[in-house]
Amino acid sequence: MEGKKLNWQLLITDPALLPWNDHQMAEATVNDKRICLARHQDRYHAFAATCPHAGGSFCNGWVDALGQVVCPLHRYRFSLANGRNTSGEGYHLRTYPLELRPDGLYIGLPQSSLFGF
Repeated sequence: MEGKKLNWQLLITDPALLPWNDHQMAEATVNDKRICLARHQDRYHAFAATCPHAGGSFCNGWVDALGQVVCPLHRYRFSLANGRNTSGEGYHLRTYPLELRPDGLYIGLPQSSLFGF
């Protein structure tokens, strides 16, 4: 999202209140957009809720030891840092920056996402 102006929105006041599953994944909706969140090594990550390959729900997947989110359908792997497909299929996962601030967890969305263009 380099070069794009971001609109920072409060996602939740306390990340512990998110519905984390056993794999440290949770889903949230922001501006009618489904977002998957992951906790990995004391960091929070946000990315598209569905796999760009076949639409598998990442909240049913997991994060491996290398910090890659794994799709539960075909086990395609994506870097949490940049969305790059690390298992070699050539897909790209949309990621979103997160900031933990004193008043809560914020997500940065491109301004175009807020206005539909």
